[in-house]
Amino acid sequence: MIDGLKSDELIAKVGGRFRLTALIQRRLVELLQGARPMVETKGLTDIEVVVKEINEDKIDVKEYTDDVEDEDGGA
Repeated sequence: MIDGLKSDELIAKVGGRFRLTALIQRRLVELLQGARPMVETKGLTDIEVVVKEINEDKIDVKEYTDDVEDEDGGA
């Protein structure tokens, strides 16, 4: 398991599990399409890079999750 995902702090930072999943997926696609990582990547998988970017506040969570619904289905 990815160390950064073991804590609920990341879920709280993003605003829920669904938002976290959507954020990871969107950023992962960007990286796979050639976007430059915003953190040191040595020895990390792409998903670990995304989690590290979120933990280090390198990603504007609001920018990535504005159009994602809350876990309870509300907007």
